Amino acid sequence: APGVSPGLPPPGLVSPVGLVVLEERRGPGPVLAALGGFIGVLVVLRPGMATLEPAALVVLLAAVCYATSIILVKRLTLTSSPAIIVIWMVLLQLPLGLALSLAQWRTPPMACLPWIVLLGVTGLSAHFAMAKALNLMDASIAIPIDFFRVPLIAVVGFMLYGESLETWVFVGALIIFASNYLAFRAEQKRPA
Repeated sequence: APGVSPGLPPPGLVSPVGLVVLEERRGPGPVLAALGGFIGVLVVLRPGMATLEPAALVVLLAAVCYATSIILVKRLTLTSSPAIIVIWMVLLQLPLGLALSLAQWRTPPMACLPWIVLLGVTGLSAHFAMAKALNLMDASIAIPIDFFRVPLIAVVGFMLYGESLETWVFVGALIIFASNYLAFRAEQKRPA
C-alpha cells in the first residue's frame, strides 16, 4: 500500500533506514522529525566517551533487538490487526519470560497483585498503541514521536526518585517537540 513501510529502525536511525531502506515517503517532514528527534535525545543524554562502559554494549544490543521487534510489528500490520499482533506477542513472550525467570523465581505477595495487574494493563496498552500507530502511519513519523520518552523519563525520575533535572532535558524536549510539530506542518502542506 502507498505510504506503508515494511519496517522500523531504532531511534536515531529513523532517517537513513526508514526513509531509504524501507522506502518510506521522502520529504521534509519525516527527515525533519527524525533529525530533530535524534538531536533532541542527544541533547538530553549528552553522551560522552568518558562514560562509555562495557555495559553500554548491552544497551546497544537492546536497541537492535527493539528495532528488530518494531520492524516485525510494522511488517505484521500489513496483514494483521494490532490486537492480534499483541495477542501473539504475549503468547510467544510468556513461555520465554517464564523459562528465564524460573531460576530466580520469588512468588510476589498478594499485596503486589494490583500493581502487577496495572503493570500488565499499561504494558499491553503501550504495545497495542505502538502497533496501531505503525498500522496508521509511516515508521519515520511514528518513531520520532516516540523520542518523547527520553525527556518524560527524566521528569519521572525527578518526580519519583529525586534525580536532578537539568536545563538540557527541557532544551532537548523543546527540540523534539519543535521538530515533530514542524514535520507535521510540512507534511500537511505536501500534496497527497
